Amino acid sequence: MQTRYNLGMGTPDTTSPRRGSEAERWLALALRTIHLSGVVALGAALLGAPLARGASGAVVLASGALLFALDLRARRIALGELAGAVVLLKLVAVAWAAWADGHVLAVFWALLVLSSLSSHAPKRWRHWAPGRR
Repeated sequence: MQTRYNLGMGTPDTTSPRRGSEAERWLALALRTIHLSGVVALGAALLGAPLARGASGAVVLASGALLFALDLRARRIALGELAGAVVLLKLVAVAWAAWADGHVLAVFWALLVLSSLSSHAPKRWRHWAPGRR
């Protein structure tokens, strides 16, 4: 049985399902597709394409927040774990890249690298929580 963690501080939870239903799986797939499309649009806007940076950022921010909520609900991620903290940091950084004026391209590239590393890091790193053995 796969170990999952509760919403709070990363206590193991071996009773809850990963996804509540097939519909939830398809919703997550649709949101991830929208999210990645928004990331491409935001990057293009930051590089000078005639796209609305704020609108692209809003798509990334909203879809990212909804994906985070689904993962919290399915106990695939916990706020007290490194992965949960990284997601919160990424949501703040997306807002910065979409609506701030300084260093936004550097923030965007840092987000891209951080997203790749945090998503594909070993499970023991992603689910690391301070104080838990």
